[in-house]
Amino acid sequence: MKPFEYDALPGRIVFGLGKRTELANEVRRLGATRVLLIADPHDDERLQEFRELLGDLCVATFTDVAQHVPRAKASQAIALAREFEIDATVSLGGGSATGFSKAVALEMATPQLCVPTTYAGSELTPIWGMTEGDTKQTGRDLRSLPATVIYDAELTIGLPVEIAGPSAMNALAHAAEGLYAKGANPVTSLIALEAARVLYEHTPLMCADPSDIEQRSFVLYGAYLAGATLAVAGTDLHHRTNHILGGLFNLDHGKMNAVVLPYALAVNKPAIAGPYGRLSDALGGDAASAIFDLARRINAPRSLAEIGMPADGIEQAVPLVVEASQKDVWPLNEIQVRNFLRAAYEGSELYEAFLGLSNSRTES
Repeated sequence: MKPFEYDALPGRIVFGLGKRTELANEVRRLGATRVLLIADPHDDERLQEFRELLGDLCVATFTDVAQHVPRAKASQAIALAREFEIDATVSLGGGSATGFSKAVALEMATPQLCVPTTYAGSELTPIWGMTEGDTKQTGRDLRSLPATVIYDAELTIGLPVEIAGPSAMNALAHAAEGLYAKGANPVTSLIALEAARVLYEHTPLMCADPSDIEQRSFVLYGAYLAGATLAVAGTDLHHRTNHILGGLFNLDHGKMNAVVLPYALAVNKPAIAGPYGRLSDALGGDAASAIFDLARRINAPRSLAEIGMPADGIEQAVPLVVEASQKDVWPLNEIQVRNFLRAAYEGSELYEAFLGLSNSRTES
């Protein structure tokens, strides 16, 4: 058996319907008394509920949350945390709210309690990201690892299908890439395969009946497992590409995952035959084709053009993705990356993408 290393990351998980009502007790378990509540700004009713749940523990609130964590806005959150001398953060919302909480934690070494309302997965990882200009910087630091996560599927009921579906595919990307990223090991692979199976099975059911709390719970469970995989195994071509495109063009992260994932799997297929085969078995068919079809079934975007990437963006992104891919399981050259991005930009049918990407490997 191949040797491996596995660092089990610390963290407490509280999972179940209505578990958000235990928020104050969970904050006290962290030894905190002065909390900064960081929340997406779109749900005043939910924000008020969390203020009431925290009571006197909440000394300040930050809601100027933006996708990809712009550095200037993150600095405002940090300044607010310092002003009120907070000793913990509570984040409520998607990956952006979690990202701002991580920015504060990195600066102030304060513990975090995260309550996700999407399937982003970042609440389980020590991976942080921040954008300045058109560049998104990411890193890995245990100070950014949340201490406690409360998963309550009731909080996802208001999430529209057009957001929930791509967000679930973001989680599926964590599971898929976690099977072959450089930090992958037998333990995380078991978790990743269960995550992929659950997400692939239950995401279409959730999208077909958004009020079905049982399906919402299953998808949230799958997202939790996928996030745990990402936390240890790390990322590869798919996520590196999305971080680059997100920084350059401010594209929606969930929608990028729905578009890019099948093409990233397709281009890496010759290098990841074993993990690719296991993922295909879990999905009941060729992995890239199955995921491409999943996007169609839930009416998620299937091209980068559809989500706002400009046509000339391909050439802007090519050198950056080439450079980033040198850290991956299969470093790509310029022709391979251009074909990969062009296929994702156009939303080519998978067989066309396979042909173009396969042929490109013989060119240099």
